[in-house]
Amino acid sequence: MSTTSTPRSTDPRSTDGDANPLTGVIAENIRSFRLRQGLSVDALAKLSGNSRAELTAVEAGRGPSSIDFLWTIARALDVPFSSLLSSGGSGGTTVIRRADSRPLASRNGRFSSRALFPFHGERQVEFYELRLAPGTDERADAHTIGTVENILVGRGVVEIETGDGTHRLEEGDTIQFDADAPHAYRNVGDGEALLYLVMTYVF
Repeated sequence: MSTTSTPRSTDPRSTDGDANPLTGVIAENIRSFRLRQGLSVDALAKLSGNSRAELTAVEAGRGPSSIDFLWTIARALDVPFSSLLSSGGSGGTTVIRRADSRPLASRNGRFSSRALFPFHGERQVEFYELRLAPGTDERADAHTIGTVENILVGRGVVEIETGDGTHRLEEGDTIQFDADAPHAYRNVGDGEALLYLVMTYVF
């Protein structure tokens, strides 16, 4: 994994930078990483598979940032996903209230991810709450070499597709796998599935 400097954090679902001050920081973070790597807007758009117009809007703090979009940008820049959300800061004790945190949603709104860690400082471990609507099949491209995911099923029945096959998990089951290969999270139950994900990076 390349550089993991600590820009500032934002709520990427909003299109209103004033209502959600974090939105402007995602814009700053993407622009900062892009310029640090000597990439033009066109070059990053091509690398990430996004349109120039969408990337320009997000960098200007005007466009919506779905979880899908941010993952493609993080992979193209070869930085941890959280680096696009992170703010500089120190350690200490941090309390994150549910009411103060809003999840990232997929473009279709059927998959969401809520960070359960503070968006400041550098880190090698991240903790997320994942929610999948019934029938959702959320596919993820390979992360950087050395990335490991550890998932606990809090509610529901899911299939986790990894580089070595498909694994069915029910409430209370866990799975750990190398996430540097394409993988998927699939809700095969009748209700919403709730997962807890710990992601470990090797820098």
